[in-house]
Formats: sequence, C-alpha cells, structure tokens
Amino acid sequence: MLNLSVTAQQQQEDDLRKQSQKYMQEAERAKAENDFPMAEASYRKAIAKDPNNDEARYNMGNLYYTRENTPGAESRYKEAAKVGSAKEQKHKSNHNLGNAFMKQKKYQEAVEAYKNALRNDPTDDETRYNLALAKKMLEQQQQDQDENQDGGDNENKDQENKDQEDNQDQQNKDKDQQDDQENKDGEGDNEGDQDQQDKDKEEKEGDKEPEDQEDGEGDKEKKEEEPGKDQKQPQPTQGQLSPQQIQSLLEAMNNEERKVQEKMNAEKQKGSPVKSEKDW
Repeated sequence: MLNLSVTAQQQQEDDLRKQSQKYMQEAERAKAENDFPMAEASYRKAIAKDPNNDEARYNMGNLYYTRENTPGAESRYKEAAKVGSAKEQKHKSNHNLGNAFMKQKKYQEAVEAYKNALRNDPTDDETRYNLALAKKMLEQQQQDQDENQDGGDNENKDQENKDQEDNQDQQNKDKDQQDDQENKDGEGDNEGDQDQQDKDKEEKEGDKEPEDQEDGEGDKEKKEEEPGKDQKQPQPTQGQLSPQQIQSLLEAMNNEERKVQEKMNAEKQKGSPVKSEKDW
C-alpha cells in the first residue's frame, strides 16, 4: 500500500515535470520568433508546474536580460541559483547574476555573485575576469563617492560661509538703515526744537512789542511836551510863515479883538452905538 502511494506521487511529479518541459519548449519557440509575451507566459507556466525547475528560471532571467529588464533578470537569476542543485547550474546562474549587477552598477553585489560562481566552477576564466573588473569598478566607485563627499563637505562649508556672509551683510545693512533712521529722527527733532525755539522767540518778541510801542508813544509825548535841545526845529520855506510866526499873529489878533470887545462894552454902557470894524 505504501509502495503504491509513493509510486503515485512520483508519477504525479514526473507528469508535472513533463508538462513543465513542454511549456519550456513553447517558450523557446516563442523566443526564437521574438514573441516576448508568449515566451514569458510559457516560462511562467513551466515554473508553476515545477517550482524546482531552475532551468526555466534561468532562461526566463536571460529573456529579461536581453529585453533590458535588468531588475527582472536579477530576480530570476537569484531564484535559479537558490533552487538549483547542480554546480553547473549554480555557476551559470551566479555568473549571469553578477552581469545583471554590473549593468546596474551594483559593483559590491557583483563581486559577491562572481565569487559564488567561482566556488561552483573555479576554472571559468571569464568569471574570474569579470570578478577582477567588478573589484576595479567597485574601487573606483568608492573613490568617487569619497571625492563627492569631500566636495559636498566643501560645498556645504562654502555655503555656510556664504550664508554667514549674507547674514553679516544683512545685519550691516539693517544697522545702516537703523543709523540713518536715527540720524533722520535726530534731525527732525533738532528741526522741531529749532522751530519751537523760533516760535518761542517770536512769542517773546510779540509780548515785548506793546511795551516798546507804549514806551515809544510815551517818549513821543514827552518829547512833544518837553522838546529837547537835540530836537530839530522845522525851518520856514521861502514865501511861507513859520509855525512860530503864525502863532504870534494869532495871539496878536486875539489881543486886538479883545481890545475892540472891551471898547464896545464900554460904549454900550455910555449909550451910544459903536461901529465895529476888523483890521483883517
């Protein structure tokens, strides 16, 4: 009974492998006809029928590699190297995996893949050459990274210096603007103070004007009442009487009129009329 069960399971596995091989043949024909979608689908069916079919995974990786699907090729090569049992298949899968890493400039991973390939076939000179090339490219990559890092540090330092200079310039500019504003405010205050001083001076002079005017009028009245020696007397012009002469004539006329009036009054008292005539 047990032998029958083992035989049935083995028969089933053999059938699945046969089906897987059939799909692989279909994939190869489609690949030869450049029918990529059909080839890919057939490889997937072959892997589904026989998950341990490392050859189907390896061939599918080659298909992706030729179609520039390097990440896809990398994934299939890893699967083939993992499930494969024969050293030859492991060698081929790791060798091509190293090539996929090289194409993506993953030089550190390529070095490890080529080493694994040589462990399964130390006599492969092509793998050995690829390993030396991968090591050289890795060394150059690390050197470039170091230089870029140093350059980045220098750029960062230069940027920091530039930022500091810009900050200092801005601070100086702000300080200059502040000083200019303070000077301008100071000038405005001085002008305001000067205007206030002028205004106070005008008000002060305005307060003094009535007193000066009053003093002037008082002095004038005093001078009119008491003419000083230095006061210049008006001089008569030719053909005109001076004020003194006019005053003397008026006094004389008044005296004469007063005499005539006294005479008339005396005649009235005597009872006889008197004819009054003026001499002017």
